Amino acid sequence: MPSSTTTGTPPSTDDVSLSHGLKQRHLSMIALGGVIGAGLFVGSGAGIAAAGPSIVVAYALSGLLVMLVMRMLGEMSAAYPSSGSFSAHAERAIGPWAGFTAGWAFWVLLCTAVGLEGIGAAKIVSGWLPGTPEWAWVALFMVVFCGTNLAAVKNFGEFEFWFAALKVGAITLFLVLGVLAILGILPGTDSPGASHLTDFLPNGGEGLVIGLLASVFAYGGLETVTIAAAESENPVKGVASAVRTAMWRIALFYVGSMAVIVTLVPWDSKEVVEKGPYVAALDELGIPGAGQLMNVVVLVALLSAMNANIYGASRIAYSLVERGQGPKALGRVSGGVPRIAVLASSVFGFLCVLLSYWRPNDVFSWLLNMIGAVILVVWIFIAVSQLRLRRRLERETPEKLVVRMWAFPWLTWVALAGMAAVFVLMARQPDTRVQLYSTGGMTLALAAVGYAWQKARARQQEPPGVS
Repeated sequence: MPSSTTTGTPPSTDDVSLSHGLKQRHLSMIALGGVIGAGLFVGSGAGIAAAGPSIVVAYALSGLLVMLVMRMLGEMSAAYPSSGSFSAHAERAIGPWAGFTAGWAFWVLLCTAVGLEGIGAAKIVSGWLPGTPEWAWVALFMVVFCGTNLAAVKNFGEFEFWFAALKVGAITLFLVLGVLAILGILPGTDSPGASHLTDFLPNGGEGLVIGLLASVFAYGGLETVTIAAAESENPVKGVASAVRTAMWRIALFYVGSMAVIVTLVPWDSKEVVEKGPYVAALDELGIPGAGQLMNVVVLVALLSAMNANIYGASRIAYSLVERGQGPKALGRVSGGVPRIAVLASSVFGFLCVLLSYWRPNDVFSWLLNMIGAVILVVWIFIAVSQLRLRRRLERETPEKLVVRMWAFPWLTWVALAGMAAVFVLMARQPDTRVQLYSTGGMTLALAAVGYAWQKARARQQEPPGVS
């Protein structure tokens, strides 16, 4: 049988080499701005085109699921702060193979996302400066954010603080202008009333399903705050604060902005997809230069996501290596930063960019499909881990339950049922079915490798003469 160290508890030395340079203001703003991702600004247009005004319901439903996931993750991260976050919790609750699978799948997801965000940001800048090659902008962004993450963690915190402040300010201003226009008190505009909401389900249930799937994946990335908390001045307080405010942040920024957009702009307007829903709404209000202003905000959101994903990928890799689940070189720390892990994560991200140019129709599209449903796999590991760890915490160290999952265990089971429902919906849609199968294949491969490693390690630790 594996010893206790291989079946659950990560080494007590986890994270001791990392610095604690993130201040509470950094963590608070990362939590606030981390909700406002590039997926919200860029990807929501396709969801609106499919679901119409019912996109509000789609974002509300998926938002409820995300709130439950964040509450579960917050409970475990406040009790066991770790740069490995859900990966370390899965190892502690289920076994090393689970931590290995969740951690490396998420690492591939984050690194690939770094490349995608770099491409998106480069397209915006090259649009402003015609003739400049996109690859050069991607390379510049990679160098900047790789350099930022190679330096002290407080530099990452400062970048994210100001990125988040700009995103929060922009979307707050958008919401204020939108509500004033809907109420008919914004100068120079007439209230549309409910005229754009009459055809609430224009494409029936099928459209709502497509919108729901789009909204689920727009929430990806919220987990970064629990990774960052391990390097803050007060990890427990930081996680508790971030998780407790998650509900109103999701309701305001996601559901609120979708409600404003579909009220101001006809859901079937071509501009919603072509220009993006936020630009389309601001154009509807007749605000000069709104399109370019919103492009600046989208650029900031993409750069912020690049920065956060390089950080998150490097810390997940570091934690995996600290627990003996990866190349030892990635675990080397200097100046309080796992610099080899930062470089490896950045190189993988840049490789994804090169693949998008070299093999866009086969290798790159295969890679995109492979990570399509990783976030759902991670959420399942979070829910199962919380089910197991909560009982252990109540029995052994109840004082660590600073954050508690609501209505345990019933809402945890409700969340798992919701995740299963999303998998079923993905299997019914041709576009997402490929992603589901590809992600499933990668997950099974990682689980097999992780399980084989776990067995081999257990055999090494058996006393001599034990078969």
